[in-house]
Amino acid sequence: MRVLVVDDEKRLTRHVVSALTEAGHDPTAVHDGETAIGKAAETTFDLIVLDVGLPGIDGFEVLKRLRAQHNLTRVLMLTARGELNDRLTGLQLGADDYLPKPFAMQELVARVHALSRRFAEAPEIALRVGDLTFDLADSSVHRGTRRSALLSPQHYQRRGSHG
Repeated sequence: MRVLVVDDEKRLTRHVVSALTEAGHDPTAVHDGETAIGKAAETTFDLIVLDVGLPGIDGFEVLKRLRAQHNLTRVLMLTARGELNDRLTGLQLGADDYLPKPFAMQELVARVHALSRRFAEAPEIALRVGDLTFDLADSSVHRGTRRSALLSPQHYQRRGSHG
């Protein structure tokens, strides 16, 4: 599994990368929010391990921007900000899991494995009638070999039209 590790604590990041590599994953490390957003845009990751306390853009803002860009990569928040309000904020912004620091490395690796099992390759979800296929996974319609992306209801609401 390709994992983006985003944490400004370089020593901790080296340990996390080492543990994930040992567990059979392919981690990449970055140390600030801007770089994380850029890396997530240019490379497909299966999971992002994201600290909140980053220089510049904090992890909550990184998560907001990723979700605003429709990046649905799983996110495990790994942070010293473990208060209930912080955990709720992370989960409400779209994190899939939240692990407060300090933590046991074995638990981090176990949570990464759990997320990889839970979000293993999704089965194809499509409706077919004749040569018309509606793919629910990516909101597209195919007629024969022609593909068209569907627009979200929010798109129509922003434009002021209904229906």
